[in-house]
Amino acid sequence: MSDNTIQVRINQALHTLAEGASLADAVAKAAIQPPFAAAVNLQFVPRGQYAQHTLAQDDQIELIAPITGG
Repeated sequence: MSDNTIQVRINQALHTLAEGASLADAVAKAAIQPPFAAAVNLQFVPRGQYAQHTLAQDDQIELIAPITGG
C-alpha cells in the first residue's frame, strides 16, 4: 500500500482505494447493482450522501441488497 491509498473492506473483501475516496467510489469499485443499502462501520449512509461520505483506512463497508418474500 502506498502513501496515497487506503484499504477498506467491502462486504468482507479487501479493496484498495485512493486516499480521500468516497462511499460512491467504493460502490463503483464493488460494481453492485441497485437496489441496495449501504453502511460504513455499521452506520447507515443515505444514498444522497454517498459522494460526500469520505472513507478512512480500514473502514468496513456493507452493501446490502433487499430480500423479498416472507
